[in-house]
Amino acid sequence: MEANTRSTGRLPAAFLTPGSSSFVDFLSAHKPGLLPGNRELPVQGAIEAPHGTTIVAATFDGGVVLAGDRRATMGNVIAQRDVEKVFPADEFSAVGIAGTAGLAVEMVKLFQLELEHFEKVEGATLSLEGKANRLSTMIRSNLGMAMQGLAVVPLFAGFDVDRGRGRIFSYDVTGGRSEEHIGFAATGSGSIFARGSMKKLFRDDLSADQATTLVVQALYDAADDDSATGGPDMGRRIYPIVTVITEDGFRRLTDDESSEIARAILARRLEQPDGPRAELL
Repeated sequence: MEANTRSTGRLPAAFLTPGSSSFVDFLSAHKPGLLPGNRELPVQGAIEAPHGTTIVAATFDGGVVLAGDRRATMGNVIAQRDVEKVFPADEFSAVGIAGTAGLAVEMVKLFQLELEHFEKVEGATLSLEGKANRLSTMIRSNLGMAMQGLAVVPLFAGFDVDRGRGRIFSYDVTGGRSEEHIGFAATGSGSIFARGSMKKLFRDDLSADQATTLVVQALYDAADDDSATGGPDMGRRIYPIVTVITEDGFRRLTDDESSEIARAILARRLEQPDGPRAELL
Protein backbone atom coordinates (compact mmCIF):
# COMPACT_ATOMS: atom_id res chain seq x y z
CA MET A 1 0.00 0.00 0.00
CA GLU A 2 2.71 2.42 -1.04
CA ALA A 3 1.90 5.96 -2.09
CA ASN A 4 1.52 6.54 -5.82
CA THR A 5 4.52 8.64 -6.84
CA ARG A 6 3.40 9.12 -10.43
CA SER A 7 1.82 12.34 -11.61
CA THR A 8 -1.64 10.87 -12.21
CA GLY A 9 -2.78 11.87 -8.71
CA ARG A 10 -4.74 8.63 -8.30
CA LEU A 11 -4.96 6.71 -5.05
CA PRO A 12 -3.26 3.30 -4.80
CA ALA A 13 -5.41 0.41 -6.04
CA ALA A 14 -5.89 -0.89 -2.47
CA PHE A 15 -8.05 2.14 -1.64
CA LEU A 16 -10.25 1.66 -4.69
CA THR A 17 -10.85 -2.09 -4.47
CA PRO A 18 -14.17 -3.18 -2.89
CA GLY A 19 -13.67 -5.27 0.21
CA SER A 20 -14.56 -5.64 3.88
CA SER A 21 -16.23 -2.83 5.80
CA SER A 22 -13.73 -3.49 8.60
CA PHE A 23 -10.79 -1.09 8.69
CA VAL A 24 -8.82 -3.61 10.76
CA ASP A 25 -9.28 -6.23 8.04
CA PHE A 26 -8.13 -3.66 5.48
CA LEU A 27 -4.93 -3.02 7.43
CA SER A 28 -4.39 -6.75 7.98
CA ALA A 29 -4.47 -7.32 4.23
CA HIS A 30 -2.48 -4.33 3.01
CA LYS A 31 -0.33 -3.07 5.90
CA PRO A 32 -0.38 -5.56 8.79
CA GLY A 33 2.65 -3.98 10.44
CA LEU A 34 0.55 -0.97 11.41
CA LEU A 35 -1.61 -3.05 13.74
CA PRO A 36 -0.39 -2.89 17.36
CA GLY A 37 -0.38 -6.66 17.84
CA ASN A 38 1.79 -7.28 14.75
CA ARG A 39 4.72 -5.14 15.76
CA GLU A 40 7.99 -6.80 16.72
CA LEU A 41 9.36 -5.79 20.08
CA PRO A 42 13.08 -5.00 20.42
CA VAL A 43 13.38 -7.20 23.51
CA GLN A 44 11.95 -10.51 24.69
CA GLY A 45 10.22 -11.23 27.97
CA ALA A 46 8.11 -9.00 30.22
CA ILE A 47 8.39 -5.26 29.62
CA GLU A 48 7.88 -2.57 32.25
CA ALA A 49 5.51 0.13 30.98
CA PRO A 50 2.92 2.49 32.50
CA HIS A 51 -0.32 0.70 33.31
CA GLY A 52 -3.81 2.09 33.71
CA THR A 53 -5.70 0.67 36.63
CA THR A 54 -9.38 0.70 37.60
CA ILE A 55 -12.46 1.11 35.39
CA VAL A 56 -16.04 0.71 36.64
CA ALA A 57 -19.48 0.74 35.03
CA ALA A 58 -23.08 0.55 36.22
CA THR A 59 -26.44 0.60 34.49
CA PHE A 60 -29.43 2.68 35.53
CA ASP A 61 -32.96 3.12 34.29
CA GLY A 62 -32.32 4.69 30.90
CA GLY A 63 -28.63 4.23 30.34
CA VAL A 64 -25.21 3.33 31.67
CA VAL A 65 -22.34 5.06 33.47
CA LEU A 66 -18.67 4.32 32.72
CA ALA A 67 -15.93 5.81 34.89
CA GLY A 68 -12.23 5.47 35.61
CA ASP A 69 -9.62 6.73 38.03
CA ARG A 70 -6.73 8.88 36.78
CA ARG A 71 -3.60 7.06 37.99
CA ALA A 72 -1.08 5.18 35.85
CA THR A 73 1.61 3.13 37.57
CA MET A 74 4.90 1.55 36.56
CA GLY A 75 5.81 -1.05 39.13
CA ASN A 76 5.64 0.65 42.52
CA VAL A 77 5.99 4.13 40.98
CA ILE A 78 3.18 6.50 40.02
CA ALA A 79 3.90 7.18 36.34
CA GLN A 80 1.11 9.71 35.81
CA ARG A 81 -1.56 11.19 38.05
CA ASP A 82 -4.00 12.55 35.46
CA VAL A 83 -4.13 9.96 32.69
CA GLU A 84 -7.42 9.63 30.81
CA LYS A 85 -8.80 6.10 30.57
CA VAL A 86 -12.39 6.54 29.39
CA PHE A 87 -13.12 7.47 25.77
CA PRO A 88 -16.19 7.70 23.54
CA ALA A 89 -16.24 4.88 20.99
CA ASP A 90 -19.05 6.53 19.03
CA GLU A 91 -22.23 8.46 19.78
CA PHE A 92 -23.81 5.72 21.91
CA SER A 93 -20.90 3.80 23.41
CA ALA A 94 -17.69 4.25 25.34
CA VAL A 95 -14.64 2.20 26.28
CA GLY A 96 -12.53 2.32 29.43
CA ILE A 97 -8.98 1.00 29.38
CA ALA A 98 -6.99 -0.98 31.91
CA GLY A 99 -3.58 -2.44 31.20
CA THR A 100 -0.62 -1.05 29.25
CA ALA A 101 -1.60 2.60 28.87
CA GLY A 102 0.10 3.54 25.60
CA LEU A 103 -1.00 0.40 23.77
CA ALA A 104 -4.52 0.69 25.17
CA VAL A 105 -4.95 4.28 23.94
CA GLU A 106 -3.72 3.25 20.50
CA MET A 107 -6.21 0.37 20.45
CA VAL A 108 -9.05 2.71 21.41
CA LYS A 109 -8.19 5.09 18.57
CA LEU A 110 -8.14 2.17 16.15
CA PHE A 111 -11.49 0.99 17.52
CA GLN A 112 -12.99 4.45 17.04
CA LEU A 113 -11.75 4.45 13.45
CA GLU A 114 -13.09 0.94 12.91
CA LEU A 115 -16.62 1.99 13.89
CA GLU A 116 -16.45 5.17 11.82
CA HIS A 117 -15.13 3.27 8.78
CA PHE A 118 -17.94 0.70 9.02
CA GLU A 119 -20.57 3.43 9.19
CA LYS A 120 -19.17 5.22 6.13
CA VAL A 121 -18.88 2.05 4.04
CA GLU A 122 -22.17 0.42 5.04
CA GLY A 123 -24.23 3.56 5.56
CA ALA A 124 -25.43 2.22 8.92
CA THR A 125 -24.05 1.80 12.42
CA LEU A 126 -23.12 -1.49 14.00
CA SER A 127 -25.37 -2.85 16.71
CA LEU A 128 -24.00 -2.57 20.24
CA GLU A 129 -23.36 -6.32 20.20
CA GLY A 130 -21.49 -5.95 16.91
CA LYS A 131 -19.30 -3.23 18.39
CA ALA A 132 -18.50 -5.44 21.36
CA ASN A 133 -17.52 -8.27 19.02
CA ARG A 134 -15.25 -6.02 16.96
CA LEU A 135 -13.43 -4.94 20.12
CA SER A 136 -13.07 -8.59 21.14
CA THR A 137 -11.32 -9.36 17.83
CA MET A 138 -8.90 -6.46 18.32
CA ILE A 139 -7.99 -7.61 21.83
CA ARG A 140 -7.41 -11.16 20.57
CA SER A 141 -5.00 -9.87 17.93
CA ASN A 142 -2.88 -8.41 20.74
CA LEU A 143 -2.40 -11.76 22.49
CA GLY A 144 1.30 -11.99 21.56
CA MET A 145 2.09 -8.72 23.28
CA ALA A 146 -0.15 -9.63 26.21
CA MET A 147 2.04 -12.68 26.82
CA GLN A 148 5.00 -10.30 27.17
CA GLY A 149 3.25 -8.18 29.77
CA LEU A 150 1.65 -5.63 27.44
CA ALA A 151 -1.95 -6.63 28.07
CA VAL A 152 -4.99 -4.48 27.35
CA VAL A 153 -8.21 -5.33 29.19
CA PRO A 154 -10.97 -2.79 28.45
CA LEU A 155 -14.51 -2.38 29.66
CA PHE A 156 -17.08 -1.52 27.00
CA ALA A 157 -20.47 0.05 27.69
CA GLY A 158 -23.19 1.71 25.69
CA PHE A 159 -26.83 2.42 25.16
CA ASP A 160 -28.54 -0.20 23.02
CA VAL A 161 -30.94 1.77 20.83
CA ASP A 162 -32.69 -1.44 19.77
CA ARG A 163 -33.38 -2.63 23.31
CA GLY A 164 -33.67 0.82 24.87
CA ARG A 165 -31.29 0.20 27.77
CA GLY A 166 -27.66 0.36 28.83
CA ARG A 167 -25.41 -2.68 28.51
CA ILE A 168 -21.91 -3.55 29.77
CA PHE A 169 -19.34 -5.92 28.25
CA SER A 170 -16.13 -7.13 29.92
CA TYR A 171 -13.13 -8.90 28.38
CA ASP A 172 -10.10 -11.00 29.23
CA VAL A 173 -6.63 -10.76 27.66
CA THR A 174 -7.48 -13.42 25.05
CA GLY A 175 -10.42 -11.38 23.72
CA GLY A 176 -13.05 -13.43 25.51
CA ARG A 177 -16.21 -11.33 25.84
CA SER A 178 -19.01 -11.57 28.36
CA GLU A 179 -21.99 -9.34 29.03
CA GLU A 180 -22.51 -8.27 32.62
CA HIS A 181 -26.17 -8.98 33.37
CA ILE A 182 -25.93 -8.04 37.06
CA GLY A 183 -25.86 -4.34 36.17
CA PHE A 184 -22.30 -3.42 37.12
CA ALA A 185 -18.72 -4.39 36.31
CA ALA A 186 -15.12 -3.46 37.03
CA THR A 187 -11.71 -4.21 35.54
CA GLY A 188 -8.13 -3.38 36.46
CA SER A 189 -6.01 -3.82 39.56
CA GLY A 190 -8.60 -2.36 41.93
CA SER A 191 -11.54 -4.12 40.33
CA ILE A 192 -11.99 -6.66 43.13
CA PHE A 193 -12.54 -3.88 45.67
CA ALA A 194 -14.66 -1.75 43.34
CA ARG A 195 -16.85 -4.73 42.49
CA GLY A 196 -17.34 -5.54 46.16
CA SER A 197 -18.37 -1.95 46.82
CA MET A 198 -20.91 -1.90 43.96
CA LYS A 199 -22.24 -5.33 44.89
CA LYS A 200 -23.52 -3.96 48.21
CA LEU A 201 -24.80 -0.62 46.89
CA PHE A 202 -26.23 -1.35 43.44
CA ARG A 203 -29.98 -1.42 42.85
CA ASP A 204 -31.99 -1.90 39.69
CA ASP A 205 -33.91 1.33 40.16
CA LEU A 206 -30.96 3.74 40.34
CA SER A 207 -31.29 7.14 38.72
CA ALA A 208 -28.51 8.62 36.58
CA ASP A 209 -27.31 10.81 39.47
CA GLN A 210 -27.29 7.86 41.86
CA ALA A 211 -25.37 5.73 39.36
CA THR A 212 -22.68 8.39 38.97
CA THR A 213 -22.35 8.61 42.74
CA LEU A 214 -22.17 4.80 42.92
CA VAL A 215 -19.24 4.51 40.50
CA VAL A 216 -17.27 7.28 42.25
CA GLN A 217 -17.90 5.55 45.60
CA ALA A 218 -16.59 2.31 44.06
CA LEU A 219 -13.44 4.04 42.78
CA TYR A 220 -12.94 5.59 46.20
CA ASP A 221 -13.16 2.15 47.82
CA ALA A 222 -10.76 0.71 45.24
CA ALA A 223 -8.23 3.48 45.93
CA ASP A 224 -8.60 2.82 49.66
CA ASP A 225 -7.30 -0.75 49.27
CA ASP A 226 -5.34 -0.77 46.00
CA SER A 227 -2.22 1.41 45.79
CA ALA A 228 -2.35 1.45 41.97
CA THR A 229 -5.77 3.13 41.95
CA GLY A 230 -5.93 6.87 42.44
CA GLY A 231 -8.77 8.41 44.39
CA PRO A 232 -10.04 11.98 43.96
CA ASP A 233 -7.06 14.36 44.38
CA MET A 234 -8.53 17.52 45.85
CA GLY A 235 -5.19 19.32 46.17
CA ARG A 236 -4.33 18.90 42.48
CA ARG A 237 -7.98 19.07 41.37
CA ILE A 238 -7.80 15.69 39.65
CA TYR A 239 -11.11 13.83 39.70
CA PRO A 240 -12.36 10.56 38.18
CA ILE A 241 -13.57 10.67 34.60
CA VAL A 242 -17.29 9.91 34.63
CA THR A 243 -19.33 9.43 31.46
CA VAL A 244 -23.06 8.90 31.03
CA ILE A 245 -24.60 7.27 27.95
CA THR A 246 -28.34 7.46 27.32
CA GLU A 247 -30.69 7.64 24.36
CA ASP A 248 -29.42 11.21 23.93
CA GLY A 249 -25.90 9.90 23.39
CA PHE A 250 -22.53 10.07 25.13
CA ARG A 251 -21.79 12.77 27.70
CA ARG A 252 -18.75 13.29 29.86
CA LEU A 253 -19.29 15.04 33.17
CA THR A 254 -17.45 18.32 33.47
CA ASP A 255 -14.70 18.80 36.05
CA ASP A 256 -17.10 20.90 38.11
CA GLU A 257 -19.70 18.11 38.11
CA SER A 258 -17.11 15.44 38.98
CA SER A 259 -15.60 17.57 41.72
CA GLU A 260 -19.01 18.19 43.26
CA ILE A 261 -19.65 14.44 43.53
CA ALA A 262 -16.14 13.77 44.86
CA ARG A 263 -16.35 16.54 47.46
CA ALA A 264 -19.74 15.34 48.67
CA ILE A 265 -18.39 11.81 49.08
CA LEU A 266 -15.25 13.04 50.84
CA ALA A 267 -17.28 15.18 53.26
CA ARG A 268 -19.41 12.18 54.17
CA ARG A 269 -16.37 9.92 54.55
CA LEU A 270 -14.84 12.27 57.10
CA GLU A 271 -17.66 11.04 59.33
CA GLN A 272 -17.81 7.48 57.96
CA PRO A 273 -14.36 6.58 56.52
CA ASP A 274 -15.42 3.19 55.12
CA GLY A 275 -18.25 4.68 53.11
CA PRO A 276 -21.99 3.89 53.05
CA ARG A 277 -23.15 0.70 54.70
CA ALA A 278 -25.60 -1.74 53.21
CA GLU A 279 -28.39 -3.19 55.31
CA LEU A 280 -27.86 -6.64 56.81
CA LEU A 281 -31.29 -7.84 55.71
